[in-house]
Amino acid sequence: MSPCVTIIVPIYNAQATLRRCVESVLNQEFTDFELILADDGSRDGSGVLCDQFAQADSRVRVLHKANSGVSDTRNQAMAQARGEYLQFLDADDWITPNATKLLVRSARQHQCDLVVADFYRVVGERVSPKGDIDEDGPLTREEFAAHMMENPADFYYGVLWNKLYRRDIIERHQLQMDPAISWCEDFLFNLEYIRHAQRFFALQVPVYYYVKTKGSLASQGLNISKTVRTKLMLFEYYNQFYKAVLDEAEYEKRRLKVYRFLIDAAQDGSAPPLPLVSTRLGEERTRAHDRALEGEGALCDLYRERKLLEYYLEPAAQKNGLTVAEAGLLIHLRQCGAGTRRELADFAGVSRSSLSMLLQRLGARGLVSAVEAKAGDGGREKRLNVTFLPAAEPVLAELKHAYEDFQEARLSGMDAGERAQYGELARRVQNNIRELLTSLY
Repeated sequence: MSPCVTIIVPIYNAQATLRRCVESVLNQEFTDFELILADDGSRDGSGVLCDQFAQADSRVRVLHKANSGVSDTRNQAMAQARGEYLQFLDADDWITPNATKLLVRSARQHQCDLVVADFYRVVGERVSPKGDIDEDGPLTREEFAAHMMENPADFYYGVLWNKLYRRDIIERHQLQMDPAISWCEDFLFNLEYIRHAQRFFALQVPVYYYVKTKGSLASQGLNISKTVRTKLMLFEYYNQFYKAVLDEAEYEKRRLKVYRFLIDAAQDGSAPPLPLVSTRLGEERTRAHDRALEGEGALCDLYRERKLLEYYLEPAAQKNGLTVAEAGLLIHLRQCGAGTRRELADFAGVSRSSLSMLLQRLGARGLVSAVEAKAGDGGREKRLNVTFLPAAEPVLAELKHAYEDFQEARLSGMDAGERAQYGELARRVQNNIRELLTSLY
């Protein structure tokens, strides 16, 4: 049976970083994939390491070949791919554990031909997220091309590794990387693919860690005249792409923006600099303390469940511009409805001042309306009625998916009988707790 996704990693003398890259793939939450490790004639221990991975995991296939460059290596790997979708990595980078799952879910949910995701730019021990499109919902080819026109030489559009492709489109139109080009070959492939794709989706969650520093054209040994020819050839591809995508009147209207690509391409295509706002590597996502991970007892159990829930809420929160705390409060409010400030804060596990601050933030974003009722009888605390506004519905749908992923992860490895048994035991435990709390209060 063919896998859902073929993940391709071209490799050349990458022994120092290859294990981190491959293990990030093999540890994906999404498991229906094959991994093609394409060894481009490495002269270090990369080839041996590839074979070791293949022996240990049946999902790994190794392609050993004479050195011919990254484009030809990717072409040969694509020719052997069996997946419905194609995903690419570079050997010195890595992906988040939920990367493939989020890419495939987006492609299927929105019936898209291309998914492009945000990524992390890593420099030393610093990391920062990078994205470009902040629209929700699928985009047409013209809409996607209009976004690309605003930042024509941006890595977000130009590279392969933050995207998910449909293999049938590549095969139907015989799309390949051009081995004769050693600069921006990814971008040329993308331009050809986009011309044949219909629906696009921007996943506003960073799923890829990019650490490779691309060399300039000069550092690749190209002389000035060849550099100029390469850039002019690339611009001609880019110009013809927009002539094909836009009608004549629209192209004339936007021609100056199309020609802006010449200016951006003059910046040499080097890796984007790290933005001023960055965090230390390892602190960009929610983490759990090692001692609590190893600890025993009810408190450690509760802590681990909370951290796992936060882990699954975080991508949905990032996508919708929320903090994990704001996303968590939305889920709690969905389950508990209304109550006094003390009751709502207690249920959500936050202080009353934190509850007020989070509600203000959610209200400012147009997600909820929090209205306090008139003074209660006998001086009792006022009731706070929280209403979800229309803008909250797509956010709540994302959080619902995240919560379902959390529940599925908790029960992973259990068969149907074990899940039923666990469910019955969990209900009995909760009934005991409920009865005890009722008697105590």
